[in-house]
Parts: sequence; C-alpha cells; structure tokens
Amino acid sequence: MKALRIALFATAALAVAGAAQAQDFQPKQKGTIMLNVRLTDVSSKADDAITTAAGAATGLNVDVKRDTVPTIGISYFLTDHVAIEAIAGTSKHTVKAVGPATNVQVHDNWVLPPVVALQYHFAPDAKVSPYVGAGINYMLFYNDKDKNGFKVKLDDGFGYALQAGVDIATAGKWSVNVDAKKIFFETDASINGGALKSKVKLDPWVISAGVGYKF
Repeated sequence: MKALRIALFATAALAVAGAAQAQDFQPKQKGTIMLNVRLTDVSSKADDAITTAAGAATGLNVDVKRDTVPTIGISYFLTDHVAIEAIAGTSKHTVKAVGPATNVQVHDNWVLPPVVALQYHFAPDAKVSPYVGAGINYMLFYNDKDKNGFKVKLDDGFGYALQAGVDIATAGKWSVNVDAKKIFFETDASINGGALKSKVKLDPWVISAGVGYKF
C-alpha cells in the first residue's frame, strides 16, 4: 500500500508538471489504441465464515491478504467516447483462518483475474479525461501451496467489474492514469477434502496508478 501511495503521488506530480508544460497532446478519438502500464493494489475484505461440511459454525473466518503488482491495460476506441479495455495482471495472496484464538496460514495462491470492460470517456479531447466502465472478469487460481497441514481448493469462475478513472494528458501521445475497479466475485472453498468449507466473497478493490501511451 505504501508503494501504491508513492506511485499515486508521483503520478499526480507528473500530471501537474506535464499538463503545465505541454504545448500539445494527442486526444482520444475513434481508432486510438491506448496502452496503460500501472502499479496496482489488489485488496479483498473477505471475512466469510468457515463451517463444517454439515454447515455447523467453527468460529473461524477467512482472511485474504492484499498484494501490489504491475498490471497492463489495452484500450481500443470504438468511437471518440466509447472504448473497450482488456486489463491483465497476476497477484499472490495468502489465505488465513482467523478466530478468537486462531490466526493461521492455510494457503498461498496466485490469481489471474483478467477484466474486459466497456468504457465511456466523458471528455476525450480534453487534457483531463475521466471515464467509467463495466465488464466481466474470470478468476483463475493457480500455482497454489497448502500450509500447516491444510488442503484448500478454490473454484475458478466468472465475476463482473465496475470501473472509474481519469487520464491526464501530458505531452504528445503520453498521459498519466489513475484507475479504480471493484470486482464482484464469489468462490467456493473446500478445505481438507470438504471436511470444512466456505463460500468466500472476495470482491476485491483494484486501485491503480500509471502511465499511458496512445498509438
């Protein structure tokens, strides 16, 4: 999170300096391809109950740790205002079982959550150009590692995403970008062959800052 705050500060500083000095910039328009390279914080507030196979309470809940990673987004402008963006990145998360007297790591896994979003850009010909978007994602869990005698299986699947952000043109084809996505995704977790289970609402916030280039 500290690294993301530094990136956000640097992005804002670049935007202010670039916007002040730029004599010209390339606006967004139909046919533009835009590449954004970002530093991204992926944070889930999952705290769902862990139960027995029969549904009885165990007093334990799921805790999923955040990660900060590089990501990329590629947008294609269908019109001056409407674009479609594909966003990709991969992050590593530690899963814990926590309770009144328990705080134990049970699983590490990587997740690849590509998002494809349809966006509306409010001011494509302005230096400061905000946008909103909505789309779908697919959560793919891989390269997992069980810990402390637990065996955990997480189900892959589809979710959906909402997005808001802003591009700030600097000079020429360059810009800086700040972007926020809320991904809605629920997975079934099976622990120790189904002896324990949880329906985990991951629903992560994906907060990013970076630089963009138009082709």
